[in-house]
Amino acid sequence: MKIAVSGKGGVGKTLIAGVLAEFLAQKGFTVLAIDADATPNLALTLGIPYEEAVKIVPISENTELIESKTQTGMPGVYNLGFSVEDIIEQFSVKTPYNVNLLVMGTVRSAGSGCMCPANTVIRALLHHLLVKRKEAVVTDMEAGVEHMGRGTAEHVETMLIVTDSSRKSMETAKKLHDLARQIGIRESFIVGSKVAGQLEAELIERFAQQNEIQLLGLVPYDEKILKADMEGETPLKFAGQSLAVTAIQTIGTKLLGTNR
Repeated sequence: MKIAVSGKGGVGKTLIAGVLAEFLAQKGFTVLAIDADATPNLALTLGIPYEEAVKIVPISENTELIESKTQTGMPGVYNLGFSVEDIIEQFSVKTPYNVNLLVMGTVRSAGSGCMCPANTVIRALLHHLLVKRKEAVVTDMEAGVEHMGRGTAEHVETMLIVTDSSRKSMETAKKLHDLARQIGIRESFIVGSKVAGQLEAELIERFAQQNEIQLLGLVPYDEKILKADMEGETPLKFAGQSLAVTAIQTIGTKLLGTNR
C-alpha cells in the first residue's frame, strides 16, 4: 500500500499521515513513513521527542551523504548509478509507534530543470521507496506532486488531498486532484480537515461533489490536537479520546477496504 498525503500548508496533512501510518502498523503492516514536507514535523506526530526530532537531518540536507552518492571527481558531472537501499537502512528512525520514519526533505519540481546532486538522490530514493520496497509507505508531501514524475506516481495507489473549508485550501485541492490525474495516480480522495461545524462540513461536501472527487471522510476540529501541538507532543497519546484521531482511523479502515 502506497499512500501520499498532500494539501495546502496548515490544513492538517501531517496529523493525517502520522495517524494513518500508526493505524496501518496496528493492523499488522510493516510501515515506512516519509516526511517530504518543507517543514518536517512527522517525527513529533509519531512520538519522537522534540529534543531528538530536531536532531534529524533531512536526506536532502545531508551534504556528506549526497556527495558520497553523486561525486565523480569531475566538476559538474554527477554519478547517476548509485544505490539507495543503504540510505533507508542507515537513516530511517524507529518511532515509538512501530513505524519507521525517513525524513527526506524537499525536492524541486520536474519542470524546474534542477539536476543538482541533492535533487538527484531524493528523486532516486523516492522512486525506490514507491516502486521497489514492499512495505506500506505513507508520505507526507508538499503541496505539489509533479516532482514525482509519471514513472513514480503510477506506483502511488492512493492520493489523499487534505482540505479545510477555506477557498484557498479548496482551490489547492482542486489543482492537486487535476495534477494527480494527469501524472497517473490511480485514486485520489478528498479528506476534510479541521471541520468545526455543519456549515464547514457542507462546504467541503459541496466542493467534492461539484468537482467529482470522492470525499473519503471529515476530520473534526479537536482541541486535544491543538493541545498536543502546543506541548510539542504526539496527538497519538489521545487515541481513544480524540475525535480527530478516531475519524482518521475510520478513514484508514475505508482505505483498507478500497485496496482489497
